[in-house]
Amino acid sequence: MSVPINLAKLVFVEEAPLLKNMNQNPASIPSFDDFTIVGEATDAAKTWWASDLAQMLGYNDMTSFAKTIRRAMGACLSANIDCSDEFSKTKRVVDGNVVDDFKLTRFACYMVVMNGDSKKQQVARAQVYFAQQAEQFDLILEGKNDVERIIARAEITDGNKSLNAAAAASGVTNFAIFNDAGYRGLYNMGIKQVSAKKGVVNGTLLDHMGRTELAANLFRITLTEDRLKMNNVKGENNACLVHRSVGKGVRDMVRDNTGMYPEDLPVERKLGEVQKQLKKANKQLNK
Repeated sequence: MSVPINLAKLVFVEEAPLLKNMNQNPASIPSFDDFTIVGEATDAAKTWWASDLAQMLGYNDMTSFAKTIRRAMGACLSANIDCSDEFSKTKRVVDGNVVDDFKLTRFACYMVVMNGDSKKQQVARAQVYFAQQAEQFDLILEGKNDVERIIARAEITDGNKSLNAAAAASGVTNFAIFNDAGYRGLYNMGIKQVSAKKGVVNGTLLDHMGRTELAANLFRITLTEDRLKMNNVKGENNACLVHRSVGKGVRDMVRDNTGMYPEDLPVERKLGEVQKQLKKANKQLNK
């Protein structure tokens, strides 16, 4: 089943800079699929220029769009999807000049759109368009929410490595106690108690967190690392006190902004299931 052509037109192109001076009537406005790269062999191999997509989404140039592309690629890597098959860096001739660009598959366009700035009207409408496409293939995806959860989870993994290195430099040797201090500050209880309260298997809590809770933990991690380094904290006990204090501060921030404490924030489906859905989307959207 294909998306009705009027939906495709409504989402991307009617306000795109590419077309702002064309004075076309709605019936003649091209659809998203009309912007595929000319000369592709088959429908299954359709690709789009990233620079064209940037204009459709209201970005002024590729420099400002590059961060969105990098985040989309990072999400793919976190879901064990080969980026080289989806984001093909290449050269493009524009007005006689050779410029750097990417060829994007339909799935890559989806990932880029879901990482776009939702405050831009074109991005918000494009997200609706791709959500409609995902639904047609019975893909259980929550769009930007799922993609941001995957990215945040990967950032926490990297952040914990960096934090532990800073903790070791401060003299921490018992990392279980050190990390428990941070959790107790954030949740007012240990990680096992948090898992039990939320009804998830111990050891999988991070994979069940929503965006807000993941962001809170990432902030706890990065802020603790900064304080350990900036204050030149020495001694395991002092490092644990810093971690707990930071966690408590983030706890209060979550309460002030959501009306709930972190342990009361809702759980979401395990990220492993989200990653499976993205792999399925990778196959289905590129058909």
